[in-house]
Amino acid sequence: MHCSDLVLDVCENAAYYGRHPLRTTPMPTHYLKTATLTAQSTDASTTETVQTMLREIRLGGEDRVRAYALSLDGWDGPIVLGPEAFARAEKALAQGVKDDIRFAHQRVTDFARQQRDSMQEFDVEFMPGLRAGQRLIPCQTAGCYVPGGRYAHAASAIMSVGTAKVAGVENIVAATPAHGAHGIHPAILYALQRSGADMVLALGGVQAIAALAQGLFSGKAADIIVGPGNRYVAEAKRLLFGQVGIDVVAGPTESLVIADASANPDIVTADLIGQAEHGPDSPVWLISTSRELAEAVIARAPAAIAALPEPARSAATAAWRDYAEVAVVDTPEEAVALSDRYASEHVQVMAHDLDWWLKNLRNYGSLFLGENTTVAYGDKCSGPNHILPTRGAARYSGGLSVGKFIKTLTWQRLDRAAGAQVGPVAARISRLEGMEGHARSGDIRLHTFFPGEQFALGQLDDYPAESWSQTRADS
Repeated sequence: MHCSDLVLDVCENAAYYGRHPLRTTPMPTHYLKTATLTAQSTDASTTETVQTMLREIRLGGEDRVRAYALSLDGWDGPIVLGPEAFARAEKALAQGVKDDIRFAHQRVTDFARQQRDSMQEFDVEFMPGLRAGQRLIPCQTAGCYVPGGRYAHAASAIMSVGTAKVAGVENIVAATPAHGAHGIHPAILYALQRSGADMVLALGGVQAIAALAQGLFSGKAADIIVGPGNRYVAEAKRLLFGQVGIDVVAGPTESLVIADASANPDIVTADLIGQAEHGPDSPVWLISTSRELAEAVIARAPAAIAALPEPARSAATAAWRDYAEVAVVDTPEEAVALSDRYASEHVQVMAHDLDWWLKNLRNYGSLFLGENTTVAYGDKCSGPNHILPTRGAARYSGGLSVGKFIKTLTWQRLDRAAGAQVGPVAARISRLEGMEGHARSGDIRLHTFFPGEQFALGQLDDYPAESWSQTRADS
C-alpha cells in the first residue's frame, strides 16, 4: 500500500502500523512522508546464498576461502598480512591522516576504559558460611570484521579492535577485504595496527566470517565475532551464532532525529541525508513537534541529496525515497513514545530541555543530544562505540562495548553450616519439581556431614498427584 507524501491520518495509520507490526498502538501522529519499503523488504535469497558458502568453506577450508577471495574480490595476494604491509600503509598516509586516526583511537579507547572500570567483580557473604561472587574474564579470541566496500572504514577498525584490546582479549584477529590490485586501504591497515590487532586477514564477506569462526589461517577460532558489514556478512554472523558469539544481528544503518521548532532545518536535513548515504536501504526518520520544521526539511532534502558526490548521491536518493519517514506529533511525550517504538540505531535530539529527553528516551542504540552533536561525530571519533543494534533490537540490547568481550562468571562456596540451611530447601524444591536426582545431591551431603540429624527433605508423596499431572502437562 502506498500513500502520497501528504496523507490523512486514516491512510497513515492503516499503512504504517500494517507494515510495522511492533507498533501496534496507533498514536495521534501525522505522517508527512511514509516509507514504501521496510527492513523486511530484502533479498530472500541471501540466507540460501550464505548457507551454501558456509557449507562449502566448512568442507573446503582455506582453499575454498582463497577461491572466494579471488572470485568475489579479485584478490590473489597473501591472506595473512605481514609487517611489510603495515609499513607500506603507514608510509602511504599523510601525517594529518595518521594524527586523525590517533585522535579517534584515543577517544574510543578512553570511553571503553571507562566502561571497563564501571564493571566490578565482587565476593560477598550473603549469609553466614555462604559466599558468592562474580569474575570478569575476557574472551580468549575475538574476530573483528572491518568492511571495506564503498568507503574506507578506518573508524570501524578502531571501534572493534580497540574496544577488544581494552577489554583484555588475548588474541584479536581482524579481517577486512582486499580488492584486486588495490589491496586494503592504508588507513584501515594503520587503524588496525594502531588499535592492537594481533593478526589481519585480507578477507571480506562471508568467507571472512567463516574463516574467523573456524580459525582458518590464524589457528585460533573466534569466541566472538564483531563488526558491521553488508547483508551477507550480517546473515553469516546470524547463522553462526551459537558456534560463536556475536555483537548484534545488524541491518542497514538507521537514524532518527527528534526536533522541535527551535531546530535549524538545514542542520536537521544535513544530518538525515548524511546518514542516508550509508546505503540505499538505510532508513532515516524525523519526528517533530513542529509541522513547519518538518515541511522545511522535506523541501530541503532533494537539494541536499543532489549536492552529494557519487556514490553517496545514489544511495541517499534511494534511501530517502523508499525508507524515509517524517512524522509530526503534538507533544514531546508523543515524540518519545514514537521514537521508542522505532527503537532506532541512532537517535538525535535537537530540542529544548535536553536533560528531559535524556531522562525519558529509552530505546536507542546511541543518543546524540543537541545541535552541536551529530551521529557523524559518533561514527568517527567522539568516543562511544558506533557498532549498534538495528531493526528494533535497541528495545533489548545496547551496542558494542567492552562488556561484549568479557564473560561475567559467577561462583559460590558454602561451608557445612550453610549447607545445613541451604541443602534441605534445595532438596524440597527439587522434589517439588520432580527432580529426584537433584534432591539426592543434597541428601547425601546432609546425611554424610550431619549423621543422626533429621532434616525435612520432602517426599514426592507430599505433593498431590493432580498438581504433578498439571505441571507435566504445562511443560
